[in-house]
Amino acid sequence: MTKKKTYAVACGRKIGLFTSWPEAEAQVKGFAGARFKGFASRLEAEGWLQEQSQGGGRAVNSRPVRQKPIPRRAPQATTEHESTEESRGILIYTDGGCSGNPGPGGYGAIIRDQGQEKELSGGFRLTTNNRMEMMACVAALRSLKGCARSIILYSDSSYVVNAINKGWARSWQRRGWVKSDHKPALNPDLWQEILELIAPLSIEFRWVKGHSGNPLNERCDQLAVAASKDIHLPPDAPYELHKSQGAD
Repeated sequence: MTKKKTYAVACGRKIGLFTSWPEAEAQVKGFAGARFKGFASRLEAEGWLQEQSQGGGRAVNSRPVRQKPIPRRAPQATTEHESTEESRGILIYTDGGCSGNPGPGGYGAIIRDQGQEKELSGGFRLTTNNRMEMMACVAALRSLKGCARSIILYSDSSYVVNAINKGWARSWQRRGWVKSDHKPALNPDLWQEILELIAPLSIEFRWVKGHSGNPLNERCDQLAVAASKDIHLPPDAPYELHKSQGAD
């Protein structure tokens, strides 16, 4: 008789131990930054979960934020155009990338509100450039849940900006994450979350040219690069599951 495994979920929809993979999978599939592991015994699973909750891993109830600290800088003066935009609401700058594509990746985001800045960053051990560009948006938007003010999100990813502004992402969603050419849409887990996060917001996505001297875009790049170099990066569970199933 095959001995049942115990699955521990340290970061997912529900945290805890599960005695079957379908139960555990329901907590982590499509959940960006999920963290879980299978064990031969319940005792081992409990020990690992306790270690995660006490700081042996990343914080149990949070998804990856700053993986590797880098020197902060004082908020920089915005351009006249940015100052005008900021007076109307909140500015978000995002960037992401990885080494190898796929490879170790990181993302960075800056939320600027009334002259104050909040920096967010994180990374994964195996991911893609596009997923990190999207994850930067997700991280920023999660922190602004329930915001009633106008938001402008700047990204140097045409993939992200066009998918939102041209309605591609919503079309993929309506078709069950299938594109007009009948091929599967990539990154449905992150697109689903982005669409859910922006639904109640007054938000505009704008493209900004990368590596062109914009201080906030350059800072996001620094945050992303630093995060990608952390030696203890967690798995990008949905992506690794996708790869393990032999998908492109």
